[in-house]
Amino acid sequence: MLKGISQVISPELLAVLARMGHGDEIILADAHFPGHSIGPQVLRADGLMVAQLLDGILPLFELDSYATPLSMMAVSAGDTLDPEVEADYRAVIRKHVAGDPKLERIDRFAFYERAKGAFAIVITGEVRKYGNLLLKKGVTPTA
Repeated sequence: MLKGISQVISPELLAVLARMGHGDEIILADAHFPGHSIGPQVLRADGLMVAQLLDGILPLFELDSYATPLSMMAVSAGDTLDPEVEADYRAVIRKHVAGDPKLERIDRFAFYERAKGAFAIVITGEVRKYGNLLLKKGVTPTA
C-alpha cells in the first residue's frame, strides 16, 4: 500500500499509468465492452464503477491540453442516453481538473477503432449504457 494513492488503483494499473506517455490513451470501459477481443492490454476492475476509478486516476494523471482529452460513445440511432452517466464523470473531472476539459462523443464503431490503438483498456463493473470513457494523457507540469 502506498500513501496518497487511492485504494481503487491496483499495482497493475499504477504501472500502466506510469508507463503511458503524452498522447497515449486509456479506456475506462463498462462491463459490456469487448476489450479482450480488441487487442491492447486489458486490466480488470470488475468491482468498481468508472467514476470511482476516474476519481482515483485523475490525481495521478494529467489530461492532454493540446487535444481533446476525453471521449465517450455517441448514442446509436434509436437508442436512449442516460445523461447521468456523463454528469457523474464530469463531477469527478471538475473535482480534479481546472477548467472544463473538452469531451467529445464519437460513433460506437469509431470508439472501438480508437480503443484498438489505446495503451490499455480497464474493464470495470459499470453497467450503464454508453459508460465508456477514453482519457488522453498529457504532460505532467514540472512546477
